[in-house]
Amino acid sequence: MTINSQLQAAVAEATLKLYGTAATNEQIQIQKCKREFEGHLTLVAFPLLKLSRQKPEETAEALGKYLLEHCPIVSATQVVKGFLNLTIDSSAWLALFDEVSATPDYGHRQATEADPLVMIEYSSPNTNKPLHLGHVRNNLLGYSLACILEATGQRVVKTNIVNDRGIHICKSMLAWMKWGEGATPESTGKKGDHLIGDFYVLFDKHYKAELNELIAAGKTKEEAEAASALMAEARELLRKWEEGDEETVALWRRMNEWVYAGFDETYKRMGVSFDKIYYESQTYLNGKEEVLRGLEAGTFERAEDGSVWADLTAEGLDRKILLRSDGTSVYITQDIGTAKLRYDDYAIDKMVYVVGNEQNYHFQVLSHVLDKLGFAFGRDLVHFSYGMVELPNGKMKSREGTVVDADDLMDEMQATARQIADEAGKNKDMSEEEAAEVARRVGLGSLKYFILKVDPRKNMVFDPQESIDFNGNTGSFIQYTYARIRSLERRAAADGHDYRHSANATAIALAPKEEELIARLAEYAEVVAEAGRSYSPAVIANYAYELVKEYNQFYHDFSILRETDEAVRAFRLSLSHAVAGTLQRAMGLLGIEMPERM
Repeated sequence: MTINSQLQAAVAEATLKLYGTAATNEQIQIQKCKREFEGHLTLVAFPLLKLSRQKPEETAEALGKYLLEHCPIVSATQVVKGFLNLTIDSSAWLALFDEVSATPDYGHRQATEADPLVMIEYSSPNTNKPLHLGHVRNNLLGYSLACILEATGQRVVKTNIVNDRGIHICKSMLAWMKWGEGATPESTGKKGDHLIGDFYVLFDKHYKAELNELIAAGKTKEEAEAASALMAEARELLRKWEEGDEETVALWRRMNEWVYAGFDETYKRMGVSFDKIYYESQTYLNGKEEVLRGLEAGTFERAEDGSVWADLTAEGLDRKILLRSDGTSVYITQDIGTAKLRYDDYAIDKMVYVVGNEQNYHFQVLSHVLDKLGFAFGRDLVHFSYGMVELPNGKMKSREGTVVDADDLMDEMQATARQIADEAGKNKDMSEEEAAEVARRVGLGSLKYFILKVDPRKNMVFDPQESIDFNGNTGSFIQYTYARIRSLERRAAADGHDYRHSANATAIALAPKEEELIARLAEYAEVVAEAGRSYSPAVIANYAYELVKEYNQFYHDFSILRETDEAVRAFRLSLSHAVAGTLQRAMGLLGIEMPERM
């Protein structure tokens, strides 16, 4: 039972005895005591004045006196106007610490079959290019959110929808046919996704050259685009694919397989995974069927030109086209089809789409359309809307080949981590294999933390150099503190010291810094719950940073291994062990692995 919950119960009992009515949890406002006052926690008296019918200071005085007499965990009180500052007895902090340290997965709750099933869609790549920095933020947010929701006791299915059809795919295919000379990942030594991305860039290069020639010959830009022979060939290839031309479909499958193999490598290295992968080539026709079902039921309406629309004006939105006049699908039709397949595959209670904020309106529309079609999760679907990520030198463009590939970025982060460790001499006692593994964990951990510590709704600039700084709010700073504690534990074991504090630890008089550290550890359960409620990995990231700052101050101010009192030493080792375990769980929710040595 947390200290706050014990205080809430005691205050409710106090108001019942003193004023005849038990205060509700909403009326009992408990917050951290400001540093300039004595005490750990502060009870705000103002919401209780309706019960006391007294002045704020009188109410605080009466409640303070009652708590001192009847609540054993309160050892001292101080009234400051309408605020009652409470000092919590050391025995209560130690009891709380016992609860935290005795629970290996403290703060996490295991799901049962009765808990809601949440499906999370993230990644959503195109098969005409490798994953880039924008995909990195998407994947890290989606995977972390899945971990967080699982930790709150929800059942989670992680899904990916791959955009494997359309004109952009045909551009890469056509470039390979014209200028590829039979190139394969094996013959070129390139990952398949990078190889196909090169041909996408190559198509754009030739297309621009063709447009420039046509414009130089006197055509306007629009006329040149309409007259482009290269784009006409790409459209013809798309037509053949849609009609099932065997040769075209065979090439499409072959090139996509190269890309999928490349994606799998990147996902594995990034540390993200999926329970189910859907492909738009398999879902877009299902969407058309669902729209026609809605049309037949009178949910949607057909325009004079034969197109099908959803009228959402009553919901404060516009009319939305669902099928073109020639019967072909639009973008949202594919999402409807994918939703139908997912609903058939899983009994979803909630659907979460991890997609950039440029799609905000799209998901408002999709929510209403799915609801009108009778899908239970439609009305309450969640668009996890996040901001764009850029580099210090500006935006990236796939067609121009100026994107930062996820693989290249991870290479750079790992190399930088290794360089910093080598220059500082941190690897001198490590084997090459261990040094490389530490550099991998630190490099990727720095990347993930830097991206996830930012409020997902905000745009951000990713600076590789800043992200791997061993000081400040970085993943490497947190990892270093974790490794420091593990080193402390190894030295303690070598000296024959046990980190488990003994039963007589209840006699220990705690210092304020130790009490603050216990309080911070105990907050973890609520932090995880809040991260789940707000869909924000940043809540976890910033908690980990605050915990590390708190611990480092404690480590600096107090002796641990040199402490001569055996009970105090055992307690401080146990406190350090609990901090390390909490950091490992918290960073694990961000998909970050912790190095045992640095």
